[in-house]
Amino acid sequence: MVSVSRIPVCLDRCDSYDIQILQPKLQDQLDILNIPSDFSRKRVLLKPNLISAGVHPLACSNPLFVAAAASCFLDRGARVLLGDSPAFGSASHVLKQQGFMEALSGVAVEFVPFRARIMRTLACGIRVTIAAEALDCDFFVNLPRLKAHEQMGVTMAVKNIFGIVLGARKAWLHMRHGKSRQVFARMILNLQELLPSTLVLGDGIEVMHRRGPVRGDSLFLGCLAASKNCIALDRAMLDVLEIDKKRIPLAVAAENLSLPGSQIEDVEFPQLVPQAFSGSGFQIPATLSPIQFRPFRYLLSSLKRVVSG
Repeated sequence: MVSVSRIPVCLDRCDSYDIQILQPKLQDQLDILNIPSDFSRKRVLLKPNLISAGVHPLACSNPLFVAAAASCFLDRGARVLLGDSPAFGSASHVLKQQGFMEALSGVAVEFVPFRARIMRTLACGIRVTIAAEALDCDFFVNLPRLKAHEQMGVTMAVKNIFGIVLGARKAWLHMRHGKSRQVFARMILNLQELLPSTLVLGDGIEVMHRRGPVRGDSLFLGCLAASKNCIALDRAMLDVLEIDKKRIPLAVAAENLSLPGSQIEDVEFPQLVPQAFSGSGFQIPATLSPIQFRPFRYLLSSLKRVVSG
């Protein structure tokens, strides 16, 4: 039994993307987190990381991981949708180029393009343009892949929610609000408040480290992470990776805002504890790059999106 006062984060070992191995482990984590067994007539949206069609596969969600997650919810009777808004190009192009079509062949998943625009003002006062499709579901399933990140140190659940911001508007937010790392981090944290009921299934099996989010090195970590709280899951993963939270802007911002899950004392581990994964050798960039895009980089980013779309 998990306690009422602390936030459960499930950590388990998994050494394969084979659906016969992976899916039962994900189902176990759903059961531990008391995710309903009956999702009949419910729309479940899977939100992977589809950053770009032309990057190394490690930069995107693993297609087999997404297929296993989809199968879990299909087994529970859900109508399963899949959507994201890549930084460059269209999601449909990323799905084709990165092997998702093959992995999802025979799996009853509906692709939902993120196109409809809605404006929202976040708690920090920043106005964002997000995909209406991301909110049009009964249950939002965040499917991040653990990556080192040259601007944010390391990213997983919280940063993956940035994908509900439409396309090139991500680059605009970098240019407009990236001067302060803490303002930018708070903006990303505030995006969570817009979402319906949320679950995170985090892929820490084969991850990207040293550099990122698109040009890092492969590291086998063999970890599955699941929680109903993105902040708690990310905080737990810092202990898994043995990274000082003070080096990670999103963790610092979450703690400064006193958000639930920002302290390791807020978290409970009904499966393995973070120390079970010690000695992984995961590395983040020694120094972080500026978040703010210069106007030329913003224009180049927008042009690349048009060309690759």
